[in-house]
Amino acid sequence: MRLPAFLQSRRARLAAVAVIVAVPAVTLPIVFSSHDGGGLPRAVGADSAYAFPATPDHIPDTPVRVNQVGYLPDGPKRATVISDSDKPLPWQLKDKAGKVVASGESEPRGLDASSGQNTHVVDFSAYRGTGDTYTLEVDGKASVPFDLDPKAYRQLSIDALSFYYPQRSGIAIDNAIAPGYGRKAGHAADSPNGGDSKVPCQPGVCDYTLDVTGGWYDAGDQGKYVVNGGISVAQLMSSYERSPKAAQARALRLPEHGGKTPDVLAEARWELDFLMKMQVPAGQPLAGMAHHKVHDAAWTALPTDPAADNQQRQLHAPSTAATLNLAAAAAQGARVFAPYDKAYSEKLLHVAKTAYAAAVAHPTMYAPDSDSTGGGAYGDTDVSDEFYWAAAELFITTGDKEYSTAVTSSPLHKADVFAAPFDWRATAALGRLDLASVDNKLPDRDRVRQSVIEGADRQLKTMEGQAYGQPYAPPAGYDWGSNSQILNNLAVVGTAFDLTGKAKYRDGVLSGMDYILGRNALNQSYVTGYGEKASKNQHSRWYAHQLDPKLPNPPRGTLAGGPNSNLQDEVAGNALRGCKPQLCYMDDIMSWSTNELTINWNASLAWVSTFVADQT
Repeated sequence: MRLPAFLQSRRARLAAVAVIVAVPAVTLPIVFSSHDGGGLPRAVGADSAYAFPATPDHIPDTPVRVNQVGYLPDGPKRATVISDSDKPLPWQLKDKAGKVVASGESEPRGLDASSGQNTHVVDFSAYRGTGDTYTLEVDGKASVPFDLDPKAYRQLSIDALSFYYPQRSGIAIDNAIAPGYGRKAGHAADSPNGGDSKVPCQPGVCDYTLDVTGGWYDAGDQGKYVVNGGISVAQLMSSYERSPKAAQARALRLPEHGGKTPDVLAEARWELDFLMKMQVPAGQPLAGMAHHKVHDAAWTALPTDPAADNQQRQLHAPSTAATLNLAAAAAQGARVFAPYDKAYSEKLLHVAKTAYAAAVAHPTMYAPDSDSTGGGAYGDTDVSDEFYWAAAELFITTGDKEYSTAVTSSPLHKADVFAAPFDWRATAALGRLDLASVDNKLPDRDRVRQSVIEGADRQLKTMEGQAYGQPYAPPAGYDWGSNSQILNNLAVVGTAFDLTGKAKYRDGVLSGMDYILGRNALNQSYVTGYGEKASKNQHSRWYAHQLDPKLPNPPRGTLAGGPNSNLQDEVAGNALRGCKPQLCYMDDIMSWSTNELTINWNASLAWVSTFVADQT
């Protein structure tokens, strides 16, 4: 979830709105800023009862950094060590009983620019044993324990996808299905604000109401955004489309489990149904376009149970970006649901075609960055990438020449769409990846496939230059949601493996996951419930245990946004100002700029975790 360009500018002026954050026995004044994410607190008053961490939780506790979850026995196994020595260091791999099963010397790598740390790399890939509770000792200092297990990622792939059920809007969350996360239906008809079944537009936008129940809450707030929902549901469907048999066998925690539709598609359907409800009805001005978002008229408190929200819900103006997200997601949905529900598939395709035609008729209806009261703006004034993505999905699904021509005539068709990580605002890569990996008769498909391979090769080269092995080296520091950007880069590498079968791409994805799960400058696993030192206080209005002990932490398998050099929130800004890029993170619920959770970030984790789980 990237900060809008106008907020990244030094001349930016953050339009802030004060609200009250309720926690046991105290109320804390928080200021919320204009941004493109969900419900982000800007600052905490200096005299507030909220305590800034005296010692930030980012202080390393061992210089030996490993994947804290584990490694596949037949995959790459590397660790990074912080040491001032410029000479190779002795290392030993020990099993659970303390027996040395492998040994060698580290490779000095010198100063790592992303962390400011002097580093070494240990490669113990040659050892192919299995077991739990291994440790790596380097120069007498031990890592946290980890496993060597061919099933190391199986549960993570389930948890990353099961994250979405507790995020659902408009349905009671069953505690028997999601233990510890049961709650009343959010934004139902009996909610204090009347819920989402009859939502009016902002003043001056329209004169009708829509039933926009369902869907997933976006992030730390309770807004629902078509542009973020589009990429999220697309990546879930792509995780199915790249490996249908594995997806069919993956049992998720959701009420539809056991039906004829694979669980991941049942979850995707919950969001697709919402996206379709956001379409302007026939007979209305702008019929076929999609409303950009629905959220509260003003920011709500932190924490707030979705069922207790008392703010008026509002539909925001339709946008070309949202309409093309609907077209792309619905077109992809039409083909993946075709074997399971023909009528639903046909409905999706009709919606997709209608949306695409509406976007062609209204190509410059941009969502403004200024529309950020009560929810994220998600502004976007360049929709050439959304046009490309939507046309690609429609062409793959239908084979129609209209969409083939739109794809091949797009200036993005021969552009390097992998030069920067893709995200909700840069979606051309989604179309390119599907054109390369899903059967279609595009005239220059060989060139398209080669572009993915070249993009993956660039990521592997980047990884080789990083002491921590991450496919990410932005020259201006780490961006908002850096962990998701890393994972999306890995999705490019994983697709190259699917296209070529070459082991270097498989191994690249496995090595890249090491960074997310602990082999990084902070010795931090960024996935809740995974690793000895895992993020657990992501910014959320209902997973708010840090503020109210009666509330839960986020569920297992929740990704934290990760290091962000811009430090837009006051908590991280005060504690980490001047930090090296990898060190610009803290596991604190008030650090919304480094530690939020979002549906699109978890979608990238879901795609990559299912990919690595399938490698067994």
